[in-house]
Amino acid sequence: MADPRRRAQAQAPPPPPPPPEAIPDATTAGLEGTTIPTTSTPPPNTSTPAGPPTAPPFKLTFCTVCASNNNRSMEAHLRLTTAPTPYPTISFGTGSLVRLPGPSITQPNVYTFNNTSYASMYHELLTKDQRLYRANGILPMLERNKGVKWGPERWQDWQVGVPRVGRRGAGEDGANGDSNGIPEAEYSDDKGYSGTEGGTADVVITCEERCWDAVVEDLLARGAPLNRPVHVFNVDIKDNHEEALVGGRAILELADALNAAAVQERETLGGEAGAEGFDRGVAAAREGFDERVPGILADWQDRWPNLPALWTSAWF
Repeated sequence: MADPRRRAQAQAPPPPPPPPEAIPDATTAGLEGTTIPTTSTPPPNTSTPAGPPTAPPFKLTFCTVCASNNNRSMEAHLRLTTAPTPYPTISFGTGSLVRLPGPSITQPNVYTFNNTSYASMYHELLTKDQRLYRANGILPMLERNKGVKWGPERWQDWQVGVPRVGRRGAGEDGANGDSNGIPEAEYSDDKGYSGTEGGTADVVITCEERCWDAVVEDLLARGAPLNRPVHVFNVDIKDNHEEALVGGRAILELADALNAAAVQERETLGGEAGAEGFDRGVAAAREGFDERVPGILADWQDRWPNLPALWTSAWF
């Protein structure tokens, strides 16, 4: 009898199972021998990328003022017009002449308002003593100013309500430029120009008490020909480059608070007629905003106790 163990060994082993059917990992067969990708396309990114802040539906128009329209008012002008949501801004000086530091306290560099450009001052001082005027910060200041507007303007010569459009007026010599041949630019080249075309402002911010006195006195002397309300603030800033930087930040914060309140009050009026009256500076339409201004200033003063402030309401 055969050994059953040998018989089991003689039997052929069972065939291996068939390999699994190959499944393409990236393509499947398509019509006419083409291949169609099977990899699913990821859904588009519907999230909104981070961008600049949304501009408010309304912006107050600001006017910054110091003695010579060179240091403090121009730093504030720059801050307001380069903020995340820039404001329409113009700037002036209240002095009789533009005075910049010279070799000594008794030898200032003196220029006329309205027809002397910042570029002309810059080139003149660069020629006189580049080392001195770069060390005391005058040349960097004028270089900044050149990028903001053409030249210093005098508050008392401002024709309120006259459109600020086109090219600036001719210089003293009758030419279309200053006495050094620097051509006068368009108003539209100024930073913060958009919104100032009408030649008025909603808020005036001076940087020294004597400038505030001069502005208020001038507004009273004008007799309010436009019957348009204006808020006049003073933020007392020492006339040096470091304090001007601090003051510029503080003025921007005050502007933001004022504009936020203006937007809120404008929205409560309802309808196009109410918003239009607010935009045109109608006193009745702005009554709610006007009432909030003292509280806004008080809150701001708590945050900036080292910058004494004044405020009054006046009329253009």
